[in-house]
Order: sequence, then structure tokens, then C-alpha cells
Amino acid sequence: MADPSSYRPKPGEIPDSPGVYRFRDEHRRVIYVGKAKSLRQRLANYFQDLAGLHPRTRSMVTTAASVEWTVVSTEVEALQLEYSWIKEYDPRFNVKYRDDKSYPYLAVTMNEEYPRVQVMRGHKKKGVRYFGPYAHAWAIRDTVDLLLRVFPVRTCSAGVFKNAARTGRPCLLGYIGKCSAPCVDRVSAEEHRELADEFCDFMTGRTNTYIRRLEKQMAEAADEMEYERAARLRDDIGALKKAMEKNAVVLADATDADLIAVAEDELEAAVQIFHVRGGRVRGQRGWVTDKVEEITTGALVEHALQQLYGEETGDAVPKEVLVPALPDPVEPVQEWLTGRRGSGVSLRTPQRGDKKALMETVERNAQQALVLHKTKRASDLTTRSRALEEIADALDLDSAPLRIECYDISHLQGDDVVASMVVFEDGLARKSEYRRFQIKGFAGQDDVRSMHEVITRRFRRYLAEKEKTGEWTDGEDTAAPVTDGENTAAPVTDGADATAPMTDGNGEIVGTGPTEDDGRPKKFAYPPQLVVVDGGAPQVAAARRALDELGIDDIAVCGLAKRLEEVWLPGDDDPVVLPRTSEGLYLLQRVRDEAHRFAITYQRTKRSKRFRSSPLDDVPGLGDTRKQALLKHFGSLKKLRSATIDQICEVPGIGRKTAETIAVALARSVPAAPAVNTATGEIMEEEPGTMGSSGEPVAAGAPDERRGQET
Repeated sequence: MADPSSYRPKPGEIPDSPGVYRFRDEHRRVIYVGKAKSLRQRLANYFQDLAGLHPRTRSMVTTAASVEWTVVSTEVEALQLEYSWIKEYDPRFNVKYRDDKSYPYLAVTMNEEYPRVQVMRGHKKKGVRYFGPYAHAWAIRDTVDLLLRVFPVRTCSAGVFKNAARTGRPCLLGYIGKCSAPCVDRVSAEEHRELADEFCDFMTGRTNTYIRRLEKQMAEAADEMEYERAARLRDDIGALKKAMEKNAVVLADATDADLIAVAEDELEAAVQIFHVRGGRVRGQRGWVTDKVEEITTGALVEHALQQLYGEETGDAVPKEVLVPALPDPVEPVQEWLTGRRGSGVSLRTPQRGDKKALMETVERNAQQALVLHKTKRASDLTTRSRALEEIADALDLDSAPLRIECYDISHLQGDDVVASMVVFEDGLARKSEYRRFQIKGFAGQDDVRSMHEVITRRFRRYLAEKEKTGEWTDGEDTAAPVTDGENTAAPVTDGADATAPMTDGNGEIVGTGPTEDDGRPKKFAYPPQLVVVDGGAPQVAAARRALDELGIDDIAVCGLAKRLEEVWLPGDDDPVVLPRTSEGLYLLQRVRDEAHRFAITYQRTKRSKRFRSSPLDDVPGLGDTRKQALLKHFGSLKKLRSATIDQICEVPGIGRKTAETIAVALARSVPAAPAVNTATGEIMEEEPGTMGSSGEPVAAGAPDERRGQET
């Protein structure tokens, strides 16, 4: 725990101007980002008597080891820079809203030649129009099903669309009139885009125009005694009105507004947002956050606005934003919202009327969301805390292992040997910290030796980061010199340049070397309290030996054997047996299974790349298009191999120089043996265009490599 006076800036150093400041811990990680109208006044509040600080603020300043600031011209620039840094550094003491679910949107892919209507989740894509979010995906599908009668826009995937275009037959929706079937040219691309534009107009709230137009067409059809067409138009009008009824009018005058409500207690806060477009509620979403700092309702609203509109522009930011309390000061936030929209935005608190009544509904939703979250969280926190305590008791640890790393080795009968590292913090998976390795110190199958190599490489990186930050140097007695496992001195670069990324031998980055002290999380900088290996006593001994060789003695090691789910400790002849109902054992199993899954996924990826390789890959400048042209022209790689240079030159796009290079590459790669059906002993004919590991086509009856052993 640091004393804030040890890093307090000297009097007069802090400027009296707007800016953004960052607190860093002893590892140079950014732990808090804030903005201020006056940096001098704001930072002075952090360096008063600790007894006068809020407990959370006191925890932050005692965790920090330094503070720095950046001066900006205006408060709006400070707001923008604060948002950017919070997204970049993910500081542990800042308010971070977490979506309580992944909300589905109704999306229209206007960036495609034939726009498609579909349900989408996750990050928004450029050129796609979004409506929502909705509470349930089925609500979107019900609405779309009604609207397709009037706006028969394409809803099929790219594969279905291409297949229909190839066969000349539309899908079922094309036959029943719920798709205009652009795949078979029933409508042109321009006509289909007009339908998509009308669909989007209706979804944005311009509904009366289409209903009046359909009513006029229905009346004209009835006058002309075209009763069947009039009946279809009547049904279309009914479908539109039914779709509108799903979103009842809540605000008059076709108001476009977002209503934000906050429910909070001493520890947590829940935020609910209603998106009102055209006077109707078009979407709803909610966030929950831990209050890791002393913060007012207005400040919570400001953070919610940053989260909601930080990456939005144009009409995605409404003309009016209604909130329960205004940020202090409100002018910079309102100016920032206006800049995001490109026109004026009103940020205010409703006082009376329909908007006040609707705000009360949003507040009730926020209260219910907070109660539901606390109910779930209480059970979850209790279970995870008990699991960590049971692990600490069983392994005789000084404290609960808040960070656990688990390692697993995977291979296929000794080929493509890889390893995985997964991280659990506070009992939850932290996937951004996962790493993968390719075993490159030796060839063949040896799980014990592989485990030793992986642990050595990972913690060699950890020592390198400690050395860079000054926590450990070669001259100190706290750690032995770093070795390569053979008791010989080795640099702390894992065989790579100290400034270059560390790769797994296949060009894939598994961690980075020392970087600038910019506060971004480093890949191997933070040590775990517990290392878990997938295996028994031999693997545990290898992991412990690797740590001992590096001089690391403050990290516990254990192994979880699959057969009887026994926990092995270094040097013990007998395992620790946890009860089958133990929460601690369940957590260790989840950690082990996640490491196994991650390793298997990587191993299969490498294997599939190897089996998909072709000698044509070695021809410089030969892309996928010309490869496919070659295979299509000759029918198979075997026939291409036997072709002459003149025959190869007949393929469009292949010149004589390229043909000569192709012939040389194919001549160098001779298949080891023909594919054989292991059941009958028959030599199988190749399938056109299908490549095996040697570059030759794989026979349909060839044995499946997935039957091999995966460990």
C-alpha cells in the first residue's frame, strides 16, 4: 500500500486548466482516469488526509504509485479524451457499465447490393441500419414477418441467395410473396433497394404515409371491382397496423428521444434506457455497474451518455435526451452530444406531463433490474468466494488465489504439439489474458517436457517485465538468473528480439516483449497466485522445476488429474482429494476444462492449416483466384503435376514464367504414398481440388485424422 504523499506533485506543478489525469500503480498500469475543469483543484482533493476520503477513493490513491495529466483546450476535449482513455486502458477504479445481456437489433444491410433484413447482435457495422435494441429476438421476427407482406425484402443468407441464383428457383418466401426474389431477377437491384428504403422509413416511424397510400390503393381497386387485389391490400394494412400496435404511442408529436433512468445504492447502480422514435418505444436496454468510486447521480448519467453515444453519430443520437439528473457542468456534455449528432441536442430532466410519466416507468424498470442483478450476484459471489476459500484451505495457501492460470498440452500422436494458458480472476474467466504456445524446443510427444518449456517461457516473460519496471534486476538476490532450462545463462527474450513480438513459431503472437510504459496491460506482466496444470505428479513436478530454475518461489502449483479428479501438489506422494460436492473442485474442473478446450481448438486449427496446404502455396504471386483456375482447368492436382509448361500456359492469367515456377514447385513436392482405404486396402482415386498434407488430394475413403489421440 503506497502513501499518496510519496508521489504527490510539488506545489505549482499542476496547471490550473482543463485536462485529463491518470493514476498508475507500481506496475505502471493505469488504474483510474478522470477529467477536470481545473486540474489543480481536482487533484488537490486526492491528496488530503486519508481519513477524510471516501473508502473507495482512499483505496484508489493508496493503490496508485504515480499520477500524470494532459492539458486540453476545452472541457469538451477533456470529455472526449477521458472516454477514449477509459476504453483503451480499462482502468479498474473507473465506472464501467456492463450490458446485462447482448441485445438483438433489427438490421438492414444497406451496404450490400441486395439489402438483407436480419437479426444482429454485437458491434455495429458501417453501412448497416439498425433498429432497436429489442428485449427478445422473437419480437423482431414477429415484426418482420408482418412487414414482409408489404415490404418483401430479402431475408436469406448469402449462401441461400447464391444457390437460388444458380438454380433459378427462389426459396419458399419467394413463392408465398414474402420476398421479391431478386435472386431470380423478379425485381432489379434498384427496385429491391427502394423496398428496403421503404422498410427503413416505416421502422423509423413514418408509418401514416404508407397506410394512407395503401388505403387509397384499396379504394381504387374496389372502385375498379378488383376485389382480390383490394382484399390483399386490406390484409397488408392490417399487418402494418398490427406491427404498429406492438409499439404503442407513448409520446405525442412523433417525438424522438432517449430516456435514461438510474437506480443505485451504496455499492452498485443500474441504468435503463428507453429508445423512443416517432413517439413509440422502439428499443430498451440496461447496464449495471459497481460503484468503485464516490460518484453522484449526475456523474453516473455522464458515464452512461459516454457509453451510449461514444461511438454513435448522426440520427443514432436523438434530438432529445431525458435524464434523472444533469451532469455538472452540463454544457460540455450537451456540446459533445451536439457534435456527435451534427445538430442541436436537448439534454434535460422532465418535470411534468407524458415525459415525466414515462420517465417514472423507466425508473421502475431500473429498480427492478438492480434488484434482479443483486439477487443473482449475491448467489454468484457467495459461490465463487467459497470455491476460492476451499482451494486455499486444501492447498494450504496464505490467501485465496484471486488469479489462477491453467496450462494444458495438446497434440495428435506427437504432431502439432501446442499448449494453452487460460486465466481466471476472482473465479471468472478473463479471456483477454488467454495465451497459446507452439512447442518448439524439441520434436515429438513428451507432455512433461512440453509443460516445462511452456512454464519456463511464460514466467521468463514475467521476469522480463519485472526487470523492465525495476522490480527485479540481475544484481538482486530475490531471483536467480534466468536460464534456458539447461543451467546455462540465457537472455530474457525467449529467443526473440527484446522489442519484437514473441510468436509461437507459426507467426502467431502469443505475447509481446517489453513495451513503452503507456499503461496498457502487458501480456505476461502479472503473476498468478496459483498455477494449475492438466495432469498428475509428473506434470506438476515439471512445472515446479521450471519455476525453481527461474528463482520463483512465491507461486503455488498444483495439478488436476482427469481419471479420479485428484489434486496433486509438488513433492507429495499422495494427492489431495476434494469432496465431489466441493465448490473448489468444481472451479478447478472448470479451469482445467477451459484450458483443454482452448488447447484443442488451437491444435485443430494448426492441423487443418497443415492439411489444407498445397505446393501451389509456395509459388510467389499466385493467388487464390489463379489457384482455383488451375484446379478447375486440370481437374486435380495430380493432372496439373503431369501437365507440360505449354499446357499450363493455356490457363487464363498464367504466363510462361509463372508456369515454369509452378512446374518447379510441383516437381519438388512428390506425394509420399497414394491414399489407401484402410478398410479394404484399395488405392483410392483423388477428389478434384481436395488437398492433403502432402499437397495431394485426399481420397474420400482415407482415414479421418480426428480419430487420433488428442491430449
